[in-house]
Amino acid sequence: MARCGHRDADRAEVGLKEMDVMAPGRINLSVAEARDLAEGALRGVGFDDEEARIIADHVVDAALCGYEYSGLAKILNIMESEKFKLPRRPMKVLRETDDSLAFDGGNNVGMLSLFYAAEATIKKAAAHGIALISVTDAWMSGRSAYYVEMIANAGLVAIHTAASSRLVAPPGGVRAVLGTNPIAIAVPSSRGPIVLDIGTSAYMMTEVMLRERLGELLPEGVAIGPDGKPTRDPALARRGALLPFGGYKGFGLALMIQALGLLAGSGSDQVCDSGYLFIAFRPDLIGPAEVFNRRVRQLIEGIKATPRQPGIDEIRIPSERAFRSRERALREGLNIDRMVFDALATLRARPG
Repeated sequence: MARCGHRDADRAEVGLKEMDVMAPGRINLSVAEARDLAEGALRGVGFDDEEARIIADHVVDAALCGYEYSGLAKILNIMESEKFKLPRRPMKVLRETDDSLAFDGGNNVGMLSLFYAAEATIKKAAAHGIALISVTDAWMSGRSAYYVEMIANAGLVAIHTAASSRLVAPPGGVRAVLGTNPIAIAVPSSRGPIVLDIGTSAYMMTEVMLRERLGELLPEGVAIGPDGKPTRDPALARRGALLPFGGYKGFGLALMIQALGLLAGSGSDQVCDSGYLFIAFRPDLIGPAEVFNRRVRQLIEGIKATPRQPGIDEIRIPSERAFRSRERALREGLNIDRMVFDALATLRARPG
């Protein structure tokens, strides 16, 4: 994954001061300035340098890919979480075989514990052909795409499920009983990884939190309030529940991912709603990896060459928009909300 290089802190500070004269509401940051801001804010709330680097890389990459709600604003969600106020423990191995590992996440933020789990997944699968890795007692794992892309970049097929805290009501229900429970799949190809990352809820709670922070309404049909009635008010949605996407189809996927989360936590004494699984394998277990990579590329090229309906300029595949956004933002920088910038700058200014 991308790593933060050496930075000229004085130059970054000058650049940030110049941004104060920009139009109110939004601020442009270079990628280096965004990393500096994110890492500084994370150190300000107690993370060490390596932890801050890992989490900052995750949220900056989310912002680069066009997911503002999972970008730098995510750092504010971390410090506001009740679980952040509880003691952290070092991650530990609960059980291990040649091709599996079960981790106790130690109440660490998931963007840390799942990064280490993804690294372990790559190492196990590279050595033994296949890997099954679980994590329990972790929270706020961020974008699942980040991890499966990381694994696919190592030449592996990756599947990741994330059962989270109870935020989603079943169809017809008025109380949250399931997580937003994303599933992500990535496969290598000769044109680069193909990545699918979808939540099973109609809306993600991280975006609800950003909408609430910015005073914006939710779309219709994604949430209910504490009275069970539809709502567009983010504050009421947080007290009520999100809804699954696609009715019973999204609910069914969410239920199965929640069950896999129970599997992830079955070896721990900790009782936790969250449970994460990684499944990864080398394509050459079945056939030559270069043949698979070429055929995936040909599959995508065939799909994109499909005759299009009137008014459709392009058929896009999963992850294509995000990858293009990343390439553009690496050149042009990031644009974030001033309220988020001010809050992070305040955290960064805290004494170490």
